[in-house]
Amino acid sequence: MPDEAVVTAIDSDLTEVRPVERHVDTLLRLEFPDGDPYLLLVEAQTKRDPDKPDSWAYYLSYLRNRYGCQPILLVVCRDRATAHWASRPFRIGHPTHPNLTLTPLVLGPHNVPKITEYERAAADVPFAVFSAITHSNDPDAGAILKVLAEALHKTDDESRTICAELAASGLGGTPAAGIWRNLMETGLFSFRGFVAEGLREEGRVEGREEGRVEGRAQGRKRGREEGRSVGLEEGHRQGRVAEGTEKLIRLLEVRGIPLSDDARLRITACDEPELLDLWFDRGITAATADEVFADPQPD
Repeated sequence: MPDEAVVTAIDSDLTEVRPVERHVDTLLRLEFPDGDPYLLLVEAQTKRDPDKPDSWAYYLSYLRNRYGCQPILLVVCRDRATAHWASRPFRIGHPTHPNLTLTPLVLGPHNVPKITEYERAAADVPFAVFSAITHSNDPDAGAILKVLAEALHKTDDESRTICAELAASGLGGTPAAGIWRNLMETGLFSFRGFVAEGLREEGRVEGREEGRVEGRAQGRKRGREEGRSVGLEEGHRQGRVAEGTEKLIRLLEVRGIPLSDDARLRITACDEPELLDLWFDRGITAATADEVFADPQPD
């Protein structure tokens, strides 16, 4: 150190006083018949971020300390420039003798082929997911996503959910994300994770918009009788109820859950949009109609 360096002692207690929220995009445990397990940490990176390497270093150290097995960081990029940046060594410590050197594994459009053939996608579904993410800005993105969706339908439920969530997370806000959501809508009840929740939220947004439109129409009609504000509110509510009823019945029918006449009447007679939303959420995983309508259990 130079003679003029100033040294100050600081608190040596590294305990975090309050929880700090940290989330990785995808975390998978990989186990093999022979050898130790690994943790695969997948991060979708859309642009250069000077703060990200510090977060990656924290993730790796934390996972190694918590689970006791080796973590592997895989960064998936949608453009060559970001991929080139992410693949460089990031060093922590003294410039001439770093204590930590972070070198992520990186996938990008430069080293991942475009998979547009069903046979190739079905042979390696996870790699087809990475192809979809890395080429999400490519003109062929729709073809890649279509064969990926077809291949996913041939996999088991757990793998299907993991891959569908990973694809949805990696596509982010790109136009390809809209294509993926439309493809997944036909397989909603096989994809119960991110995609199902996203479609459910999309349904709520559409329902709110339809409610506003219907509310305006109802408001004009009722405004002549009871006042415009009452009509708008009631029309909005009726729109949510009608949309919620239709979505719930469709959900249960597609999932193969039988509905008795009483159960169907209970749904169609319900005029509480919040309760319909609750039943819809339960219907994603429920095995019977009774589970959908079950009263909350006391603590």
